[in-house]
Amino acid sequence: MVEFSRRKALISAGGLAALGALVATAPAQARALVGWDWSPRNSVAGRGAGTDPAYVWDPEGDPLLSSLFDRGVIPKVNELLWNWERNDQPLPDGLPADLRDFMEHARQLPPWADHEKLERAAEFNKSRGLYLNLCNGPGGGILATAIPKEARAVYHSAGGADMEDRVAKTSLFGFAVGSLNAYRPDGKCIVECVKTRLVHAAVRHLLPQSPHWKAGTDEEIPISQEDMLVTWHTLPTFAMRKMREWEVPISDDDAEAYLHLWQVTGHMLGIADEYIPATWDAAYAQSDLILARNMGPTWEGVKLTDILLGQLAEQTSPASISRPLCNALARYLVGDQAADWDGIQHEPVWDPVVREAWPLLVKFREGLVPLPMVPEVAWTIDEALRQYILFYLTKGEETKIEIPTHNRPE
Repeated sequence: MVEFSRRKALISAGGLAALGALVATAPAQARALVGWDWSPRNSVAGRGAGTDPAYVWDPEGDPLLSSLFDRGVIPKVNELLWNWERNDQPLPDGLPADLRDFMEHARQLPPWADHEKLERAAEFNKSRGLYLNLCNGPGGGILATAIPKEARAVYHSAGGADMEDRVAKTSLFGFAVGSLNAYRPDGKCIVECVKTRLVHAAVRHLLPQSPHWKAGTDEEIPISQEDMLVTWHTLPTFAMRKMREWEVPISDDDAEAYLHLWQVTGHMLGIADEYIPATWDAAYAQSDLILARNMGPTWEGVKLTDILLGQLAEQTSPASISRPLCNALARYLVGDQAADWDGIQHEPVWDPVVREAWPLLVKFREGLVPLPMVPEVAWTIDEALRQYILFYLTKGEETKIEIPTHNRPE
């Protein structure tokens, strides 16, 4: 039997599935065997207490949101924050003083943020948007439904009852990170990160009150720092590994800039600096440690996957993309094990077509990228697709990230 490394196993979707099968079916035992064996010396902070992130949440945001719920002011806060949209926009008048203080602090970029790298990352997003949106959208979304804690948290929270709205709001965040002006004054990424951090704290307050969520988990509080890291790795780490697998040419400077974009974004979402990987090698090692052991099947994940793939098939129907092809694309992106956990059907016709055709399409596209104007044209097409998808999800109505006030109605 050919021996393979953990890193090489996770670079391929099949390897992710193979390693996941070893540990994700018994996460408690896997944690007992592996523990938190990742040094904070490998983080952007370069130091830290080394506390297991499975037992750390948001020490600033969580008590604040609990207090806001106790005071009954969440609806008013949502109303006030509705038109807070730009990074350079002052916070609206009328916010509770403690919330204002928290948000003014939370909206500040970390001192280690490098604006030159952020600008280079924007250019990287410009030329590689097709791959990034594919990996971070359908790829990351389907991986998330194969993460039991995330699938349960999504399904039993308010967003799980209206997945079109939930995906639309998630898309707002994703589009803000991938936009050309993400962290510029006229961008929206800081705003979407701070709002998402407030949402996470609200969910930590609300979900423990749900008997349906409590019945399916051994957690007392959802969305730990480890949970956020797991989600983080389904986005930039997964995308970079897939692009490397597809042999997309990426310079060291571009790879570093793309990582930096997500390092800053992780910080803005409330992930402690001691857990944010400083390099791609550190990110791969951390992903190897925690991603697979947090994956596995749930009935909530199966239901969410069916909804997500149904939406994707409808969104892309003008291009004659059917549900079977969406199933095949999802299986190709995340691998057989995760796809089976999510209840994605095998497609005898489309599975081999996607598996054989996609690498050829990548090579064809990469042959065009160096030509004049192609990155601009690619970005224009990609942006049009993103706007179409967002219009579909929102039915043309204005949608913004809001603090939830309840769990999934039962």
